[in-house]
Amino acid sequence: MFGAVMSMEDNCRRFLEMVLSFPIERLEISKEKCIIYHPEYKGVRLDIYAKDENHTHYNVEMQAVNVYALGKRTRYYHSQIDMELLLSGADYAELPQTFVIFICDFDPFGEAKYCYTFERRCIESPSIQMGDGCTSIFLSTQGQNPQDVSASLVKFLDYVRADLSESQKDFEDDYVEILQQSVRDIKESRGMEERFMQWELLLRDERVAGRAEGRALAIIELLEELGQVSESLKSRVMEESDISVLTGWLKLAAKCESVESFMQNM
Repeated sequence: MFGAVMSMEDNCRRFLEMVLSFPIERLEISKEKCIIYHPEYKGVRLDIYAKDENHTHYNVEMQAVNVYALGKRTRYYHSQIDMELLLSGADYAELPQTFVIFICDFDPFGEAKYCYTFERRCIESPSIQMGDGCTSIFLSTQGQNPQDVSASLVKFLDYVRADLSESQKDFEDDYVEILQQSVRDIKESRGMEERFMQWELLLRDERVAGRAEGRALAIIELLEELGQVSESLKSRVMEESDISVLTGWLKLAAKCESVESFMQNM
């Protein structure tokens, strides 16, 4: 759902303008962009990959579950994006500015901030920036510092954090209202309707089975609609007993378009 909503140019453009506080005239967007340069090395699958009229590149990721080494994952994403931005013989100065943005349904750094922004600076003289054009931003739905960010960003993150019923309420924000309408339009489309009906049935069936086991089975059933699910992945899901982790995986399975995308983001 996140990919479908953010693949709409106006939705993605307004999101980036809200987070970065500078205007964007137009965007070219790729959903689930794959970057694989050699079969022996790890490729990446980016949720949303976009570039604007100034050749600035953006990667936006939805992260439902806290995973190990999120910072190093961000580093790898930057490096893989750079690989296709500079032709042989070109000058390094031609590398465009890149932003990697994670929307986290948890607090990735434990400081209760809605937004964590990272750029490379000199340790001895923090006022000196590296100037490499790489910026990493982590947005958190668990922030508690509304005075430091825009009201629109707070309401957007409240919307991201909301469960299915809460997400229908009036957040008193024009952008969130547009996103809500986009979700309704997608749900009403013939291609997505069956998937959401299945989602609701799986949640209902879960109440009959044991809560953790039912949620794990729901995850596997959703994944099997996307492709072959390995025995090791099934075992990992079924052996998980933490309801909050399983809930995050269930949301992830509902929005992913491939088993590989699920495994990469779980």
